Amino acid sequence: MFAFQKIVEKRIKEAQERGDFDDLPGHGEPINIEDDSHIPEDLRLVHKILKNAGCLPPELQLRKDIRQMEDMLDNIPDEKEKYRQIKKINFKIMQLNMMGKGSPLMGESEIYYKKLLDKVPQK
Repeated sequence: MFAFQKIVEKRIKEAQERGDFDDLPGHGEPINIEDDSHIPEDLRLVHKILKNAGCLPPELQLRKDIRQMEDMLDNIPDEKEKYRQIKKINFKIMQLNMMGKGSPLMGESEIYYKKLLDKVPQK
């Protein structure tokens, strides 16, 4: 095994001297290592798959939509438009309640819920 490592080290060093690694993407930039220690161990793989796919579970997507719609309410000057927006929010809340699915780890008071919403990129 030691001989194999020595051969690998030698080939890497030769490639570095030839400049084979100079034009790689991200050259000279720090490596972005994601800290997933805040995610329960049994959910890490699922979280990574969902994140790479750029999607959220339907329940979380609905909650995120509701929060975004609530944030927009303050910027709507027209009372009729505000009322329409509130009706849409109530409809989404009803949809969420009808799903009846919920993990104790996904409760809004849980730290994991907030961190998951922040980590998963929006399309």
